[in-house]
Amino acid sequence: MIAWLVAGVLLTSVGLTGVLRRLALRLGFIDVPNERSSHQTPKARGGGIAIVLASLAGWTVLLVIGRIPLDLFVALAGGGGAVAIIGLLDDYRSRPPSLRLAVHSVAAVWAVYWLGGMPALQVGQGTYDLGIAGHVLAVIGILWVLNLFNFMDGIDGIAAIEAIFIALGGALCSLLLTAAVLVPASLVLAAASAGFLVWNWPPARIFMGDAGSGFLGFVIAVVAIAAARSHPVAPFVWLVLGALFFVDATVTLLRRMLRRERLHQAHRSHAYQHQATRHGHLRVTVCWSLVNVGCLLPLAAAAAYYPKLAAALAGGLVVVLAALALHWRAGRA
Repeated sequence: MIAWLVAGVLLTSVGLTGVLRRLALRLGFIDVPNERSSHQTPKARGGGIAIVLASLAGWTVLLVIGRIPLDLFVALAGGGGAVAIIGLLDDYRSRPPSLRLAVHSVAAVWAVYWLGGMPALQVGQGTYDLGIAGHVLAVIGILWVLNLFNFMDGIDGIAAIEAIFIALGGALCSLLLTAAVLVPASLVLAAASAGFLVWNWPPARIFMGDAGSGFLGFVIAVVAIAAARSHPVAPFVWLVLGALFFVDATVTLLRRMLRRERLHQAHRSHAYQHQATRHGHLRVTVCWSLVNVGCLLPLAAAAAYYPKLAAALAGGLVVVLAALALHWRAGRA
């Protein structure tokens, strides 16, 4: 049943993305290149809505057949829907950053509330319940992952294929962490992202837009928190899976803050964007994918298999990738 559902979500996402592309071209919903763009020709945008609709449809079926917990469904559908709507409005006509932040914050609080707050975390041999501070940390974490996916959606295919990797890697590690209840929801997200990737693979024929990138970041963060209810090292495992994205975005943001730049302004200073300028979108997207599968997936599996080492492994990986991000000019204009 789950296999048929995943296949249906994949085909639905492919079809919806094609429809959205034709509609965007007809209505003039086009992303026109400027000096901060990583592409050189106008492209249709807003295709990420296909990921949103296909995912919501898939999760609804999972709810009906009893394969997704109600609280997780409400957290994903309610908060993810709100993030997608404000993202779509911003794609159509730029909205004030304060309005986007307000909606994102409400969505994050909504998700944390329905998940019952931030579960205890395992660091080394100890397990720690952070209480209210943990709930606040969970909200901040959702907001950060939500926005960093927006920041990192700058070249063809990279955000969609990253979402597929994290979702599939998360599904595999959920089995190792005895959190199998999360596997169907993760597979649905991966299928919806893969359907969009058919149209977004370099050279892209349509872009994701804020609606899709924000939705992906929100869902990934929420599922990582939900996984901690089954095992207290789960957030560290998901951190390892998404480390390339998380570190590049964070290092770039910190360096831009030091230069006192406007953080919500578009730019081309991420490490992956510098690489794409030199080597092209396709080569960078493929190389990042190979690093994910060949390096980060085994490390995430190791973190899941040896829980006492998970936090240290994740921390060490972040330090190494931060050094590489600086070497790759992350945050440099």
